Amino acid sequence: MPRQSISFSKPNDEWLKAQIANDEYSSKSELVNDLIRQARNQQAHIDWIRAKLEKSERSGFTSNTKEQILKQSKSLLNG
Repeated sequence: MPRQSISFSKPNDEWLKAQIANDEYSSKSELVNDLIRQARNQQAHIDWIRAKLEKSERSGFTSNTKEQILKQSKSLLNG
């Protein structure tokens, strides 16, 4: 695994140390890697939502009422 040298602000360093002291993580490296994993997962989820929204916007708008949309959605779900 590549090694990196990074600097933390004092509040961030204190928070990291507290997480390790609480036995949440065994090292700063483990904690930072977990935070990066979480950020990557969050970005993947945001990208997925963005793609769904863009697809919806490209499909156009409807003049149907909420009730009609709900009825159509239930119909599609029920087959």
